[in-house]
Amino acid sequence: MDKIQMKTPLVEMDGDEMTRILWKMIREELIAPFVDLKTEYYDLGLTHRDETDDAVTMDAAMAAKKYGVAVKCATITPNRARMDEYHLKKMYKSPNGTIRAALDGTVFRAPIVVSGIEPYVRTWKKPIVMARHAYGDVYKGSELHIGPELYEENTVSYPVRTFLLAEDAEGRRVRQEVHTFSGPGILQGMHNTEKSIESFARSCFSYALDQKLDLWFSAKDTISKIYDGEFREIFDRIYEEEYKEKFAQAGLTYFYTLIDDAVARAIRSEGGFVWALKNYDGDVMSDMMATAFGSLAMMTSVLVSPDGCYEYEAAHGTVQRHYYKYQRGEKTSTNSVATIFAWSGALKKRAELDELPELYAFGEKLEKAALQTIADGKMTGDLAAITTLPKESVRVLESKEFILAIRDELISLL
Repeated sequence: MDKIQMKTPLVEMDGDEMTRILWKMIREELIAPFVDLKTEYYDLGLTHRDETDDAVTMDAAMAAKKYGVAVKCATITPNRARMDEYHLKKMYKSPNGTIRAALDGTVFRAPIVVSGIEPYVRTWKKPIVMARHAYGDVYKGSELHIGPELYEENTVSYPVRTFLLAEDAEGRRVRQEVHTFSGPGILQGMHNTEKSIESFARSCFSYALDQKLDLWFSAKDTISKIYDGEFREIFDRIYEEEYKEKFAQAGLTYFYTLIDDAVARAIRSEGGFVWALKNYDGDVMSDMMATAFGSLAMMTSVLVSPDGCYEYEAAHGTVQRHYYKYQRGEKTSTNSVATIFAWSGALKKRAELDELPELYAFGEKLEKAALQTIADGKMTGDLAAITTLPKESVRVLESKEFILAIRDELISLL
């Protein structure tokens, strides 16, 4: 058969460890044989990031802005142990954080629902889409350890008074005390901007309208009266001025509630809404949501910028434990569905923007093939452990066997 044609390249961002292995398999077995694939390739593997002093990450982000659609493999954000393991020059920042900041984007994460994998919360009948603010908070925070290493002399004289300090261009200062330390402790400062919060709010309202889903936003403005309070005020203002009438016409609802109340409401709900959260809250809750719906490897993630750039990836990490097994020559059964859906999502968005119905249909069939393979009982070990299908109908496949089984199903659909 003739390969399906593309017009504009995707920005392809390669990654680390087991997901890098799966990335190559998916590309070679599920996409390249059927699509005349055009990509602009960036290697965001930790070794190459180190070689380029992490310049490659920003290069990839700028390419995403240029071409409008990117697909990204999972990457390592190094801690001290990873720095030693990979002999890095320094502990580089999160590639996702760098790209999110560059695009000023919002991350939307949704579970991949499939027959035979039931949510742990029995009331959930529909996916819950997590909208995570992709800027600021602890991911752009500054931190200090209040102890002897605070000063070059490695000595400290307590008490230590700490302050928030703001200074404008004319040198005028406002100072607010944070805490007086009588012994060692820790301190963190974080920020956000009205511009970024406004972009986040508009992205959430627009996405909810596009998907025809209600929108929830939750924070803790009873405690964080200024920081979280600003989020709430901006969401309320933009809703009233720009989206209230549109939501009413679409029969949709927007409301704000405290995050602890939102958690209780979500557990009792049937699902089927967008839940907007600040950066850290969204990071934590999206992993909880993925697991509650079945598996972290069954959650999509798309970064959407206010100017219409899209970056697709899996919501999970690099599957480090499986990678070490793979390096030892041992068998692995690693779930590649979320990474497959990252590719299919990017291809469909590229097709939508370039008006390529054949390419869009291919993305749909690739997703259908993955889901049908699981529904037929052919799945990886993580899914086999939680499936409601009869045990005798379930076959646990190794990593590549699973991808090849999806390929067979895909061929039958083409």
